[in-house]
Amino acid sequence: MNVLALVLAAVIAQAEPQVTLERVTGGLDELVSITHAGDNRLFITQQSGFVRIYDGTQLLPDPFLDVRGLISSGGEQGLLSIAFHPHYAENGLFFVNYTNPQGHTMVARYSVSPQDPNRANPNSGVPILTINQPFSNHNGGQLQFGPDGYLYIGMGDGGSGGDPGNRAQNLNDLLGKMLRIDVDSGSPYAIPPSNPYVGQTVARGEIWASGLRNPWRFSFDRASGDLWIADVGQGTWEEINFQPASSVGGDNYGWRRMEGTHCFNPSTNCNTGNLVLPVIEYDHNFGCSVTGGYVYRGTRSPRLIGMYIYGDFCSGRIWGATPGVNGAIVTRDLLDASFNISTFGEDLTGEVYVGDYSSGTLYRIVDSRPLSPRRRAVGK
Repeated sequence: MNVLALVLAAVIAQAEPQVTLERVTGGLDELVSITHAGDNRLFITQQSGFVRIYDGTQLLPDPFLDVRGLISSGGEQGLLSIAFHPHYAENGLFFVNYTNPQGHTMVARYSVSPQDPNRANPNSGVPILTINQPFSNHNGGQLQFGPDGYLYIGMGDGGSGGDPGNRAQNLNDLLGKMLRIDVDSGSPYAIPPSNPYVGQTVARGEIWASGLRNPWRFSFDRASGDLWIADVGQGTWEEINFQPASSVGGDNYGWRRMEGTHCFNPSTNCNTGNLVLPVIEYDHNFGCSVTGGYVYRGTRSPRLIGMYIYGDFCSGRIWGATPGVNGAIVTRDLLDASFNISTFGEDLTGEVYVGDYSSGTLYRIVDSRPLSPRRRAVGK
């Protein structure tokens, strides 16, 4: 290898991030969601029915919200996520997704206490959407406001195995879909006029995309507005779907006709050309349940900027994905966390966090390799 090649190899090696985890706090049993409210606090959802606050220095002893009396919990049921209104600082509104005592999905609106910014008003809850669940698993559960100001709701196919009711392909059923609603209009909500199936009698207007098995976690790239949807697979393939910010909706991501890029039911001739295939898939040699993450847009780890960071609940592996040649997605191993990765989240500044479901520990993802000083031009 010549000298120039050696120098280039050294530069490339130094450019690779060395990802480590910084412990932020613990004591968060059944941690399932991490988000912020437009300020420096982190709001952590616990499946058992609590929303807790990390204020930047400590985990506050009293919960922000306690809905234990409203939920069924255990397995894949419980309090699953929280999302704050884009104008939360002005209106104090936020939304939660949980399974009620009958096991059905509830999306409800709450408001913060007028006396204490670290406490919700427990009596302010107003259900805005109820979706019947035929089985106890595949509840989805993620809530996220998009760059368009609409509330997106990830719904699983209703459970059991193999989507026995073929609900993900049924446009008259909200299960197995990505929903998009307008919580600022109508009562209890309005359907955005730009949704792809508005006015069609053969489809529900709330549907933004279909063909999902269990989109446990999804996120928007805060810089580009692109949507990344991690969809938990059946028995062989885990997948991540990508929707550019320019999309007008109506995408069909394939389930149950396909699992990843492979035919599922039917076992052959499953794609007639109208399905959107995942940009990332991996088989169960690497894990068994994908946990969707975020595109890193923070400042503490510059080498991670623009990288979509995601992991697997079972194996604890964390990967990073970046655009490659001809638009292909290139993934790389970042870390073997060796714990059950239940969720990722981001704070106000774009730093990315990961949750350990078993120990209840919250970590910050960082690149611990120092940046190299700027090199002088060759021969100078």
